[in-house]
Amino acid sequence: MKLIIDIGNTRTKIAFFNDNQLSHIEQTEKLNKSHLIQLINQFPQTDNAILSTVKDYSPSVTNSLKKKFKNFIEIGEDTVIPLINLYKTPKTLGYDRLASAIGAETLFPGYNLLIIDAGTAITYDIVTSRKEYLGGSISPGIWMRYKALHYFTGKLPLLQPFRQVEIPGNNTESSIHGGVQFGTIFEMKGMIAQYKKRFENLKVILTGGDAEFFNKNLKESILVNANLNLLGLNRILEYNESSLL
Repeated sequence: MKLIIDIGNTRTKIAFFNDNQLSHIEQTEKLNKSHLIQLINQFPQTDNAILSTVKDYSPSVTNSLKKKFKNFIEIGEDTVIPLINLYKTPKTLGYDRLASAIGAETLFPGYNLLIIDAGTAITYDIVTSRKEYLGGSISPGIWMRYKALHYFTGKLPLLQPFRQVEIPGNNTESSIHGGVQFGTIFEMKGMIAQYKKRFENLKVILTGGDAEFFNKNLKESILVNANLNLLGLNRILEYNESSLL
């Protein structure tokens, strides 16, 4: 079995894969070392582990994983991956974007792919049918847009996302909801249309915490996979197993 840890901006995912099948997953706001050790003890047959993070965390977690597993990877710029990375600044590339791209290519090899990760930020990433990662686009996620309207204005309230609204709004709250939600949906529709013009037979895969919201509202031919990044991390670990032994 393999242990997969993905530390994102908002939450951490801890997953176990058995023969490349996701067998257990948990989510938490903060990675807790004692809870992690408890989980590992529940799956004693786990022999490999991989960790990816987009923010700082306690080094004691890494030290514990290094002691526990002979085959342990903490993803960095030198990690070998099963894609051709054509990003011009690989040192600044978020490992979450790369993992989701690899997860998508694992599911749909030989296709041009647009991976949309709708989370704290919304990222759009392209993988070609030749296994080339080209990069993409980054924009604020829905919750970030709500917060920006509140914090960078004098009087606009901080609202909770995902209230169903129509446009035009007839008061301040409905105007904010309509502007944020429909604005983000229209952005995503426009991005998909532009990428489809450039890449033939493009498959669109949607992932991230807000994936279901967009899936209901986009009315596009897209595929949804909430665990795309975990699949990618598992694939990276599998790809590196021979060199780790």
